[in-house]
Parts: sequence; structure tokens; C-alpha cells
Amino acid sequence: MKLLLDENLPVKLKFRFIEKGFETFTVADKKWNGKLNGELLSLLIEEEFTHMVTFDTKISFQQNFVKYPVPVVVIVAFSNNYSVIMDMLDEIITCIQQAQPGANIVIHPDRK
Repeated sequence: MKLLLDENLPVKLKFRFIEKGFETFTVADKKWNGKLNGELLSLLIEEEFTHMVTFDTKISFQQNFVKYPVPVVVIVAFSNNYSVIMDMLDEIITCIQQAQPGANIVIHPDRK
């Protein structure tokens, strides 16, 4: 699986996904910083990414995912800090592996 981590996630998270066998890039790796969501999703398709992970909960309201064959995993938690995301890593990986095209939501159990 070829995975893109949105710019709103900790960069060092990339290495945890690589350890789990994902070919992983950050938005910064691709020099796509500041791209609007629609443009970012189009670039994902052009570059043959299979999945995207983001902390941007607005994306599922801003985009018509029917147009995009790439599943987007949206993390909903009280913080996008590394330790909070790491607490959810197993659940995020399961969601990626089972994801269908469109928004796929992972919610932190202690969301505030």
C-alpha cells in the first residue's frame, strides 16, 4: 500500500507506518504543502497512492468522495500530537487495511 500522511500529522509518524510495511510519504516529502484538499486528492490519484491519512475532519464535508477512488482515513481525536496518534496506531492500521473509497473515520475513545 502506498500511503500519504497529510501535513496536519506528526512527520515522525511516517516511520511507524514504514515499520508496519507501508510505502509512506508525507505531504512535505512530495512538496505538496498548502495544497487545497481537492487538488491534493487529484495529486494522490496521479501518483497512484492507495490511501491517505489526515487529521482534517472537515475534508469529509468539503469533498465529494464518490469522485475519488482513494480511501481517506480521517482521525478524530482531541489532539494530533504524536503520543495521541500512537495510542490509535493499531486502530488506524486496521482502518487502512479495511478502508473503502471515501471517508473512513477513526475516533479516539477519549475524544473531548
